[in-house]
Amino acid sequence: MNTSKAHILIVEDDPAILNGLSDVLVFNGYSVKGVADGQEGLNAILGGHFDLVLLDVMLPTMDGFTICKETRRQKPTQPIIMITAKGAEDDIVSGFKAGADDYVPKPFSLRELIVRVEAVLRRSGKHLGDERIECAGIIFDGKNLRAQCGRQVLDLTRREMDIIVYLYRHQDRIVSKKEMLTEVWHYADAGIETRTIDIHMLKLRKKTDCFG
Repeated sequence: MNTSKAHILIVEDDPAILNGLSDVLVFNGYSVKGVADGQEGLNAILGGHFDLVLLDVMLPTMDGFTICKETRRQKPTQPIIMITAKGAEDDIVSGFKAGADDYVPKPFSLRELIVRVEAVLRRSGKHLGDERIECAGIIFDGKNLRAQCGRQVLDLTRREMDIIVYLYRHQDRIVSKKEMLTEVWHYADAGIETRTIDIHMLKLRKKTDCFG
């Protein structure tokens, strides 16, 4: 059981899911606050301190993407896991674009939830990509989260920069998905089914292709 008492905010309008998530997280040693309204959730995030936010996409008054974007604007380092409908890849991509650290698809297993929560909490404040590297004529600036080629500049997410740095450090060999999940995402169970890496890599390739 976790003994750190990390404080987690759940923003979810389905009472059964909200209560179920709260019970599981409290059982695993976390301190939990739950809200069922989007605007109330944003107010709680900006007005309080949470080690992690579990954020549903579809919410009354304000959707999860808007909340995530506004949180990133005012609290750039706030860890956020989006909760999406199973198979809704557009929601997953939109969540990452909004700045989410990870996602949990509905319906989710309790094991999967805890693995993702623990992974995000472990890597909070422990980023690989706080450095500057140059590769194939592109300068990747980890401090300012930007990629530059000539006069063209693109913004990067923290996770994208972590991926770039890890792959750059190990460019002499093939890096597996399991290794990425362990070393970049900090999953304790790298065998968990997830398309997180595929989606991140696709988005990253599209960005860097713009320099071509």
